[in-house]
Amino acid sequence: MNTREKGRKGENIAADRIVSEGGKILYRNFYFKGGELDLIATDHWLGEDYLCFIEVKMRENTEAGYPEEAVTPAKQKKIIKGAMSFLKYKGLSFEQPIRFDVMSILGEEVKWIKNAFTA
Repeated sequence: MNTREKGRKGENIAADRIVSEGGKILYRNFYFKGGELDLIATDHWLGEDYLCFIEVKMRENTEAGYPEEAVTPAKQKKIIKGAMSFLKYKGLSFEQPIRFDVMSILGEEVKWIKNAFTA
């Protein structure tokens, strides 16, 4: 399985988890100048509806660390830039509740880290 196929598999696992918990997938692989957002979804959390920008990381083992550890401050900055590009492109308000999540997939374990970092 090549890198692209692994990425697609991880995104499918993440999307299934989001939908199974009542969320809705709006976009997959939103490209912007300088990068890509894996998943954009809506999720009801702590009494509010959030627009979620979700980075998916998948690994078979922890030899190179846990998947979520790959979402470095530099990667977070890129995701935030992508989120701002998305909001502008779609003409959406910057005032709505927004969340940055990480979907960490380690073997068969799927961990949805809500509000993993902030802008």
